[in-house]
Amino acid sequence: MADPSSYRPKPGEIPDSPGVYRFRDEHRRVIYVGKAKSLRQRLANYFQDLAGLHPRTRTMVTTAVSVEWTVVSTEVEALQLEYSWIKEYDPRFNVKYRDDKSYPYLAVTMNEEFPRVQVMRGHKKKGVRYFGPYGHAWAIRDTVDLLLRVFPVRTCSAGVFKNAARTGRPCLLGYIGKCSAPCVDRISAEEHRELAEEFCDFMAGRTGAHLRRLEQRMTEAAEEMEYERAARLRDDIGALKKAMEKSAVVLTDATDADLIAVAEDELEAAVQIFHVRGGRVRGQRGWVTDKVEEITTGALVEHALQQLYGEETGDAVPKEVLVPALPDPVEPVQEWLTGRRGSGVSLRVPQRGDKRALMETVERNAQQALVLHKTKRASDLTTRSRALEEIADALGLDSAPLRIECYDVSHLQGDDVVASMVVFEDGLARKSEYRRFQIKSFAGQDDVRSMHEVITRRFRRYLADKERTGEWSDAEEPGAGAGGGMAGTAGVDGTPGPDRTAGAGSVPGPDGTAGDPAVPSASTLTEDDGRPKRFAYPPQLVVVDGGAPQVAAARRALDELGIDDIAVCGLAKRLEEVWLPDDDDPVVLPRTSEGLYLLQRVRDEAHRFAISYQRVKRAKRFRSGPLDDVPGLGETRKQALIKHFGSVKKLRAATVEQICDVPGIGRKTAEAITAALAGAVPAGPAVNTATGEIMDDMVDMDGMDDVEEPGKSGGSPGEPVSTGAPDDRRGLER
Repeated sequence: MADPSSYRPKPGEIPDSPGVYRFRDEHRRVIYVGKAKSLRQRLANYFQDLAGLHPRTRTMVTTAVSVEWTVVSTEVEALQLEYSWIKEYDPRFNVKYRDDKSYPYLAVTMNEEFPRVQVMRGHKKKGVRYFGPYGHAWAIRDTVDLLLRVFPVRTCSAGVFKNAARTGRPCLLGYIGKCSAPCVDRISAEEHRELAEEFCDFMAGRTGAHLRRLEQRMTEAAEEMEYERAARLRDDIGALKKAMEKSAVVLTDATDADLIAVAEDELEAAVQIFHVRGGRVRGQRGWVTDKVEEITTGALVEHALQQLYGEETGDAVPKEVLVPALPDPVEPVQEWLTGRRGSGVSLRVPQRGDKRALMETVERNAQQALVLHKTKRASDLTTRSRALEEIADALGLDSAPLRIECYDVSHLQGDDVVASMVVFEDGLARKSEYRRFQIKSFAGQDDVRSMHEVITRRFRRYLADKERTGEWSDAEEPGAGAGGGMAGTAGVDGTPGPDRTAGAGSVPGPDGTAGDPAVPSASTLTEDDGRPKRFAYPPQLVVVDGGAPQVAAARRALDELGIDDIAVCGLAKRLEEVWLPDDDDPVVLPRTSEGLYLLQRVRDEAHRFAISYQRVKRAKRFRSGPLDDVPGLGETRKQALIKHFGSVKKLRAATVEQICDVPGIGRKTAEAITAALAGAVPAGPAVNTATGEIMDDMVDMDGMDDVEEPGKSGGSPGEPVSTGAPDDRRGLER
């Protein structure tokens, strides 16, 4: 625990101007980001008597060991920079609203040649129109089913669409009139896009024009005595009205607005949002957050607006946003929203009428969400705390292990040996810090040696980070600001931290072998970083999936690196025994122990993560072909070759000049392709197992003939399982 006075900036160092500040912990991880109209006045509040601070603010300033700041020109710039840093660094003490579920949206992929209507979750994609969010996916499907008879837009996947185009036969929806079947050219791409745009207009609330047009067409059909067509139009009108009834009118003036309500107590706050489009509630969502410091309702609203509209532009930001309290000051936030939309946005508190009545409904939903969350979390927090305490008592630890890392090894009969590392903090999985490893320092099956290599690589990287950040330095020097606009910094550790962004490529392991692809090379390290996704953050407990041999290997790896302050244990599958280094007998926790249950969840998660990676490696090996060995030939150009020639067989028979005719393929690459295919043994023809037909030219996009993958038939090995304690399947796969 640090003393805030040890890193408090000197009087006069902090400028009296707008800016954004960051607190860092001893591992150079950013733990809090804030903005201020006056940096000097705002930061002074953190260095007062600890007894006068909010409990969580007190925890934050005693966890931090340095503070730094960046000066900006306006409060709007400070708002934008604060949002960017919170998104980039994911600070543990910031107000972060977490969805109580992953809300589904009705999405229309307008970025495709033939737009598709489907259910989507997760991050929004460019060029896709979204409607919602909805409480349940079935609600979207019910709405779409009603609308498809009027707007028969494509809903099938890309594979189904291509198969229908190849065979010339549409899917079932095409036969029953709920798809216009652009796959078989019943409708042109332009006509289908117009149909999708009409669907989007209706979902956006512009329903009156469509209903009037259908009613007019129905009347004309009746006058011309085309009663069957008039009956179909009547049914279409009924379907549209039924879809509209699913979202009742709440605002009679057809307003487009978002209503945000907040329910809070001393420690937590719940936010509920109603999305109103065309006067109807088109979506609803809710968030819950911990209150890190004493914060006003207006500040909570400001953070909610940042999360809600930080990635949105255009019409996704409504003309009107109704809130329970205005941020202070409100002008920068309103200016920021206007910039996101591209036109004026009204941010206000409703006082009377329908909007005030609807706001009261949203507030009741927020209150109910907070009560429900506290009921669930009270039990959850108690259980997790008891589990960590039981683990500490059973293993003889000085304190509860707030960060636990678990390692597992997986392979299939000694092939594709991989390992996983999962992280649990405060009893909860932290998936952003999961890592996976390839075992390449030796061939074959050796679980103990694999575990030793993985632990060595992980903690050698940890020691390298400590050395690079200067944590081993005897003389601690105050930090110095870096980067454009940095006014200054103060702290006991000013050495820049490394960048730990995952996915930068493979790096050498401890023995000079290829390392795991999730760890960047040293050349990718940046000087100023505070992301939490780092190997530099040590655990209090290392758990390995296995018994005494695996535990001994992990302990030996740590001893060789000189690390003696991290506890190690293993959990054997057969009897769920907990093994400790140098102990001949295991620790047996009661079957009803919450500590044992937590260790099982950690072990099972590592097991799942290892198997998932092993399956990916195995599938990639089975799909590999001669084109994979051509230097510089990526997936895009590989697909272009297959599309141009139709099969690997025809590509193998092509000349260098013919290969050069493919866009993007130069002569040097063409010669490499010819050499690679000449040295490869042609695969046998693929066979349709249903009909017995030999499909000589049917190849997949990886450049290999379609073959049945091992594990899909009765006589082949099944899926791999990870190693650890022995089980009934050893000898086949582990």
